[in-house]
Amino acid sequence: MTSPAPSVPPAPGQRLPFLDWVRVGAFALLILYHVGMFYVSWDWHVKSRHAGFAIEPLMLLSNPWRLSLLFLISGVATRFMADRMGPGALAGSRLPRLGIPLLVVMAVLVVPQPYYEVVEKINYADGYWAFWGRYLSFDQSFCRGDDCLTLPTWNHMWFVAYLLVYTLILALMLKLGAGRWLVRLGEAGWTRTWAVLVLPILALALLRIFLIERFPVTHNLTWDWYNHAVSFSMFLLGYGCARNVALFDGLAARRRLLLSIGLAAWAFYAWYGWTYWQDGSPEPAYALRLVSRAAYAIEQWAMILAVLGFARQHFNRSTPLLRYLSVGVFPFYIIHQTLIVVVGHHLTPLNLPVAAESLLLIATTVAGCFATYELARRVKLLGPLLGVR
Repeated sequence: MTSPAPSVPPAPGQRLPFLDWVRVGAFALLILYHVGMFYVSWDWHVKSRHAGFAIEPLMLLSNPWRLSLLFLISGVATRFMADRMGPGALAGSRLPRLGIPLLVVMAVLVVPQPYYEVVEKINYADGYWAFWGRYLSFDQSFCRGDDCLTLPTWNHMWFVAYLLVYTLILALMLKLGAGRWLVRLGEAGWTRTWAVLVLPILALALLRIFLIERFPVTHNLTWDWYNHAVSFSMFLLGYGCARNVALFDGLAARRRLLLSIGLAAWAFYAWYGWTYWQDGSPEPAYALRLVSRAAYAIEQWAMILAVLGFARQHFNRSTPLLRYLSVGVFPFYIIHQTLIVVVGHHLTPLNLPVAAESLLLIATTVAGCFATYELARRVKLLGPLLGVR
């Protein structure tokens, strides 16, 4: 069995390879999750004819924690950048690095997603170019009942918008001297199992119990307070804990226990969703809803810790593949959902068996991601637009 490296804090600017592997793996999981959205009963831009309830419990295996993990890892990466360049340079570096791709993708690459959504949901028939013109003119008339599209939209790029805002806020906090407080918070007492596991679960459970109904997740930045409370907290926690190697060693030692706790919570939460979220399902008792929210928080945090522990134990080496993918994950993220929507929409009329359709969708999406990355690497003008330096 591979043992983790000795508990020596990384030098300023030095990255921890296992955290880069986690980042790459989290983005890969996100691509598969969005492929899954094509096949579940939950509302999404386009839908397969095979969509139903079958894989929803599997989707719930990552639903509570995948994005929280990404924000935590983003906080870790931001810590290493801030240590290397200082808070002023951090803001100046991240603004074009995240802001330029965000604007370009919103204006160009996201557009096929709402286009095929209105084609499928309201039978829009005026063509793509006419839709693009209305999209850029802030047309808000694409409605199905009371459900109207807000255009332009950032769709999956909400993560980039939030990350940019959080980074700018953090840079201001660092300017005001809050960095030392964040580091002390990230290093004090975090080698104790009960503190690492119980305190964040309690905080996440309370946030979900008291905020999720009042502030459901919207991704619209200005009225998304439950999402902000969780995501920004994870981002700050990642910043504070980034150099706490003793914490990561402790997670590696307890990784199986953490995984068991996360899977147990997922089993309950998946049962709850399967029992009460389908059409015609009974209304759950209020107490049971509270228990389900607590189970969500337990799965959310225990699985994050388990992923970090297993990565620390088994993926703590840098390789050429990791260095290649570490740069590629951003253009992968930028293009993947548009590929899924466009390819999925055009696969549906072929009436393929679900196995053939899903495999073809995954293969086409992955190939398109690599093609986009390679194009961005080779065409200097496209690099900054697609998140490649």
